[in-house]
Amino acid sequence: MRNKSFRKVLGAALGATLLSTAAYAADVKATMIIYLDPSVQFFNPVVKGAQDAAAQFGVDLDVQYANNDPVRQNDLIEAATAAGVDGIAVAISSSDAFDKSICDATKAGVVVIGFNNDDLEGAKGNCRQAYVGMNEFASGYELGQRMIEKFGLKEGDVVFNPREIPEASFAVARGGGIEKAMGEKGIKVETVKTGLDLAEAQNIMAQFLIANPNTKALFGTGSVTSTVGAGAIKDAGVEIPFGGFDLAVEIVNAVESGAMFATMDQQPYLQGFYPIAQIALAKKYGLTPTDVDTGQGAFLDKDRIGAVKPMIGTYR
Repeated sequence: MRNKSFRKVLGAALGATLLSTAAYAADVKATMIIYLDPSVQFFNPVVKGAQDAAAQFGVDLDVQYANNDPVRQNDLIEAATAAGVDGIAVAISSSDAFDKSICDATKAGVVVIGFNNDDLEGAKGNCRQAYVGMNEFASGYELGQRMIEKFGLKEGDVVFNPREIPEASFAVARGGGIEKAMGEKGIKVETVKTGLDLAEAQNIMAQFLIANPNTKALFGTGSVTSTVGAGAIKDAGVEIPFGGFDLAVEIVNAVESGAMFATMDQQPYLQGFYPIAQIALAKKYGLTPTDVDTGQGAFLDKDRIGAVKPMIGTYR
């Protein structure tokens, strides 16, 4: 109910903004901190969403990248707090590394909204005031269940779930959901670290499949492993079902061609738009930030994927 109420308020505020002939003055300052680097295309729609919200709600927005360096990310959070920003939108890619800096920010009166990645304990594990993103454990579990049902995976089978950054909260949560679904059926899950380089990840995955020819299915954990999964299967010379997460042109093409069963979309544009909008609404009108699940209706198979293809890199 809280999410529904927030969307009504946000919709009304947005409607008023669009009808106005004059844009809001940029009287709110916010910093968005992305835990990877600008080369990761997944975050392009996140940044677009944040920039669109900033323009519509009068926010002076600064986008920063932590380059997968927790020390740098903490430095960015601390620097934004010291600069007196009104709000920070931050991807909480670790359940422990950013607890103090985020708590210090909220104590200083900064509105902190988590996006894309959350503490594995949610609000219990971090001082952030809200989270905008996919329920990653639930999405991993759903994908696992759908793959079991569709492809008859059974007790004693082995499946492969490579992970870009195994310690990152998204990998722990999504992988944990997949493991739960598999574990309920007595299916073993094997995993390796692939890193974020596309070519290297594809090679690592292909080599695993060559060395383990009895693998019954492949699960991508994030945008990298899902982007190169179909290529890794082809390189290994095997035929196994493949499902994953996120959207990229390569992922859409793989689903359309049948090389990939489905992908779980987390609507990254909303992960950028809602945090900045909530910071503005909190500072301008005292409205309380609230969680938004951007992973609802996330399952995209061959029947559904075509509708989003023209929006890859912008709104999807």
